[in-house]
Amino acid sequence: MNLHEYQAKMLLKNNDVRVLAGNPVLNDNEIDSAVDSIQTPVMVVKSQIHAGGRGAGKFKDSGDDKGGVRVCFSKEEAKENAKKMLGKTLVTKQTGPDGKVVNRLYIEEGCDIKKEYYLSMLVDRSTSSISIIASTEGGMEIEEVAEKEPEKIITVNVPGDKSIDQPSLDRLVQGLQITADQSADFCDQIQKIYTSFLSTDASLVEVNPFVLTGEGNFLALDAKVSIDDNALYKHKDIAEMRDETEEDPAEIEASKHELNYVKLDGSIGCMVNGAGLAMGTMDIIQLHGGSPANFLDVGGGATKERVAKAFSIILQDPNVKVILVNIFGGIMKCDIIAEGVVAAAKELSIQVPLVVRLEGTNVELGKEILNKSGLAIISADNLEDAAQKAVGALS
Repeated sequence: MNLHEYQAKMLLKNNDVRVLAGNPVLNDNEIDSAVDSIQTPVMVVKSQIHAGGRGAGKFKDSGDDKGGVRVCFSKEEAKENAKKMLGKTLVTKQTGPDGKVVNRLYIEEGCDIKKEYYLSMLVDRSTSSISIIASTEGGMEIEEVAEKEPEKIITVNVPGDKSIDQPSLDRLVQGLQITADQSADFCDQIQKIYTSFLSTDASLVEVNPFVLTGEGNFLALDAKVSIDDNALYKHKDIAEMRDETEEDPAEIEASKHELNYVKLDGSIGCMVNGAGLAMGTMDIIQLHGGSPANFLDVGGGATKERVAKAFSIILQDPNVKVILVNIFGGIMKCDIIAEGVVAAAKELSIQVPLVVRLEGTNVELGKEILNKSGLAIISADNLEDAAQKAVGALS
């Protein structure tokens, strides 16, 4: 689950990470009080969307090209910009051309920036460790730094202990050329960000930029936090921060029915059991010239009702021209899936071609149910046959 910047900073502040004072704004009525409470002569009005590149973004159809993050030098200027930004659609390189509506703002104090750094912490499954990635090139996208100046990226892997060991901290200090008089505060803040990462079961904490101020203090000037969905049951306060306006409605509906669904841009809807098989199904569709419209894993213990809901969610996408059902029956038997497919097809009056490939437990019974349904179901013998028939049905 992704958090907005102001929410991420709240979690960091709870662990004594240094952040600037600021106020979230959720509607026009909150703008004046949020701005008036800022004590510094310079302040920043920040769009709160789940996408990067906000500062370089453009507001759609507004003629306003100042970006989604604006430095303001008076309260009047901040209020004027906040009113221009709230409720408007911001397009960045991560949102795609449709952009995202700015439903929230964050109005924050300004500060004297002496030096900007990049810092992130993430779970590295390949090494079963936590990777701490840092760079002297703060404020830039790390992908751009990696492409143009990879030597300026420092990566340190730590095992996930309660604190970062001193040799790892020393490598970060040396790699970022932190001076002796700055190293104590630097290490203190890094440890506290690491504590925030562990205590919230985060999969990612990115602070970009992590800045050294003119007063000689390190602080998180920006923050991006993603929480492992599987750990949210332990963090009900964080789960309540979820902003469903930032998510695809179909994905929200799927999660309520224990379906793993991600919308894609293709035209072949996929319903598969098992994440690996779902990924393989998408790959082979692509291999045969098609394009998947979604990732959808119904899980190993799906019921007829869940299968019907899966069809309903797939069909919400107007781009879907064919549906491919690919089931390997193990825990979930093929006859149960077949019954669900037939029930859903009749209930929803599915108008697009439906290709079904079944294999595994009770496969013959499942095929018999499909054959006797009276529906125009295209049966496939194997995965490649299913992909070919799905792509062929597009024409």
